[in-house]
Amino acid sequence: MNRNILVTGGNGQLGSEIKELASHYAQYNFFFTDASDLDISNKENVSEFVIGNKIGTIINCAAYTAVDKAESDREMADKINHLAVKALAEISKNEKVQLIHISTDYVFDGKGHQPYTPDHQTQPVNWYGETKLRGELAMKDINPENSIIIRTSWVYSSFGNNFVKTMLRLGQERQELNVIYDQVGVPTYAKDLAEFILNNTLEHKNELVQTYHFTNEGVCSWYDFAKEIMKLGEIDCKVNPIPTAAYPTPAKRPFYSLMDKTSLKKDFNIEIPYWKESLRECVGKIAVSDNERDQ
Repeated sequence: MNRNILVTGGNGQLGSEIKELASHYAQYNFFFTDASDLDISNKENVSEFVIGNKIGTIINCAAYTAVDKAESDREMADKINHLAVKALAEISKNEKVQLIHISTDYVFDGKGHQPYTPDHQTQPVNWYGETKLRGELAMKDINPENSIIIRTSWVYSSFGNNFVKTMLRLGQERQELNVIYDQVGVPTYAKDLAEFILNNTLEHKNELVQTYHFTNEGVCSWYDFAKEIMKLGEIDCKVNPIPTAAYPTPAKRPFYSLMDKTSLKKDFNIEIPYWKESLRECVGKIAVSDNERDQ
């Protein structure tokens, strides 16, 4: 019998990538929802949905990701990133459902100089990171069986709004752009993360909730990232490196966001693409869809 899988945040970047890949996984039946048809903070509604559709796995891609807005919209960010995750974990435990939850590099303070391991001390520097950490801790405390937390960073996709699409658009509109050079991390192509989840996590067995890190390989600054986007998009726009101090935002950002993927590679025996290779694929996909729309 095919397993039924609920994907929350089904219209977001990661949810959309999973949706596009879903047809290749005939052994699973997918249910994609977003906030308009399933409020994940409403425990009763989610419980009814899970029981009514005999859900075996929940992939929680839903999140409040507006980092700066979260500083003022604190209650809503906590509701989605923390309290909803707590509710999902309780339902998962009660109904013996696997929960795969997506988290973030922003649970760390970014003051390190070596890639953060999954068990490294967490210390968020903004409210978004704080709410995501609270969600993680609630899930670990409740501990639904066979469940995992996947922390990722700098996610982009051909779907939704993200840094790659913003740079491609601004690069066409302007002769030059200023981009921060002193925050480093790793861009992650949502399609690569979606493939990892579908290929490796759904048959995962464990007693305690495990935390893994998944990003593409390599390292860069936002400035390097922007330069590569312009190059791949064949856009003649000058990118100027600026320090974080020259671009103040409501939320602080971690300066260093590299995460250690050793345990993930060992446990799942996988190779992960280099960030520039994945970016090339995504920029090409965006160009094709732009051309089709223009025709």
